[in-house]
Amino acid sequence: MFKPTTGDIGNYYYGQGHPMKPHRIRMTHNLILNYGLYRKMEIYRPHKAVMEEMTKYHSDDYIKFLRTIRPDNMPEYTKQMQRFNVGEDCPVFDGLYEFCQLSGGGSVAGAVKLNKQQTDIAVNWAGGLHHAKKSEASGFCYVNDIVLAILELLKYHQRVLYIDIDIHHGDGVEEAFYTTDRVMTVSFHKYGEYFPGTGDLA
Repeated sequence: MFKPTTGDIGNYYYGQGHPMKPHRIRMTHNLILNYGLYRKMEIYRPHKAVMEEMTKYHSDDYIKFLRTIRPDNMPEYTKQMQRFNVGEDCPVFDGLYEFCQLSGGGSVAGAVKLNKQQTDIAVNWAGGLHHAKKSEASGFCYVNDIVLAILELLKYHQRVLYIDIDIHHGDGVEEAFYTTDRVMTVSFHKYGEYFPGTGDLA
């Protein structure tokens, strides 16, 4: 089993009262160490995904915006913040772009290991940010690391089956691959009036 280390990513802070708490990733990492589970797996520090990797799915102007926006320059980017859905649910915080780089890089690195048959299982505790769209943040997600990993897997595999077991519909991943027959998305989630309000049985 391959697992990128997530010590760095636990240092980010979405803001007081925000339900997304990256320090839980650090806690997961510490539990793995303290219970000795690390002896049964290889642990790697993920590379930071570069712009060229992230723009394999996301639009150039969106990733450039994420790279540029900071808490101290937000007033200069109010129009772009609205355009890219960055604000309350997806706030601007110190190190936002690096957070996206680490999350995306961890999942891409896991997919590369799978493609090279260097592992059978890859886990990125800092990943699973399945709501991010091509040019829009959503549901606490800025960069869709899952889409980036699937695109990497498609370099070596004809088809990919994506199974999402989060309580929220994996709308960002479904939207990314809606028009291709190379990726099948299956999402087990609560539907109806529950965020994001998509994925009904219809």
